[in-house]
Amino acid sequence: MTATVSTTALQPGPVPRTDRALAPDLARGAMLLFIALANAANAAFAGQPGLDGTPHGAQRVVNAVLATFVDSRAYPVFAVMFGYGLVQIARRQGEGARRILLRRNAALIVFGLCHATLLYFGDFLGAYGIVGIAATLLLLRRGDRFHRVVLWLWGIQTAYAGVLAVTALVGARGGNAVLTNTPNPSLAASSYGQSILDRLAEWPVHTATVLPFIVIVWLGIWAARHRILENPAAHRVLLRRVAVGCLGISVVGALPYALIAAGAVHVDAATVGTMALVHAVSGEYGGPGYVALFGLLAPRLDRARRGRALLAPVVALGQRSLSGYLLQSAVWLALFAPWALHLEGTYAAAGVAVVTWLVSLAAAWTLSVTGHRGPAETLLRRITYRTTRR
Repeated sequence: MTATVSTTALQPGPVPRTDRALAPDLARGAMLLFIALANAANAAFAGQPGLDGTPHGAQRVVNAVLATFVDSRAYPVFAVMFGYGLVQIARRQGEGARRILLRRNAALIVFGLCHATLLYFGDFLGAYGIVGIAATLLLLRRGDRFHRVVLWLWGIQTAYAGVLAVTALVGARGGNAVLTNTPNPSLAASSYGQSILDRLAEWPVHTATVLPFIVIVWLGIWAARHRILENPAAHRVLLRRVAVGCLGISVVGALPYALIAAGAVHVDAATVGTMALVHAVSGEYGGPGYVALFGLLAPRLDRARRGRALLAPVVALGQRSLSGYLLQSAVWLALFAPWALHLEGTYAAAGVAVVTWLVSLAAAWTLSVTGHRGPAETLLRRITYRTTRR
């Protein structure tokens, strides 16, 4: 099958809500809960991975769940969807796509700088903007044969993950080491002003370390060229294989580290480090795995009346995911910063994350019912389509 990005614009401007595919918005809205769980934990422990190294009782379960299904497994979903969205914009805008995409991604870099400076060092918006510019200039207009390279890259990475896992297991040693959180100065700063200075130093480093996710974005570009999520019924077999295969790799790769995090397995410090590496590499498969799962679930839920009622707020949040993401960072700052309310611990992090996600669902649904976009989406669209009458 040959798929190309059309050079004829369907209609300039943003995609109307009625024309949006269901699965991408469903995935974004639902996975914002996972983003909340991961980032709230980092803020509550003033560092990463945001897990109590000596868990007790229910903390063991929370640690195991976060390590298995959330940590290093949520952000790849948004990376896949970001690449998917680049192709959707390019297809709709036609000849003007390059200019619009460059402007949009440049705006994301500015958004990222403001987000990191004012709210949270672990910003991904700036990295998305940089990767988006690179993808616009180097990837989008290439042919199908070129884009198949990304499948080979993922194949090579799968082999590497397997070798890494085997090596880690063979070299595992018993001991009494526990997980320790790598501190982030901005999260432990004694004043808001100091936290800003710390974040200005942390953000460039964090952004540079996450730029390799362009390989995940590229996979989203490949999927969008084949319209996999616009027509999931035609790609059901592929989606099933990706959901089972990628989520299987993600879960199996996470289990050793999750058992350590839960305090069920005791090893030495070197083994903790190697298991953490396996956890991080295998986590990338959570992106395509979760996306494929939502691609399978979306049509089924949409056909059921009760499913549509449950979907609506989640989809509304997915359509306003940028605003939802920024809202979360404001909440973490207000509730977890030492100079603010200074909540701490596993239970506080998990509880605040879930409540924040539920509040954002209600807010997004209210905006949807009244016909309004999210504030961040409105600003980004004004910048992106400033020459387009809407």
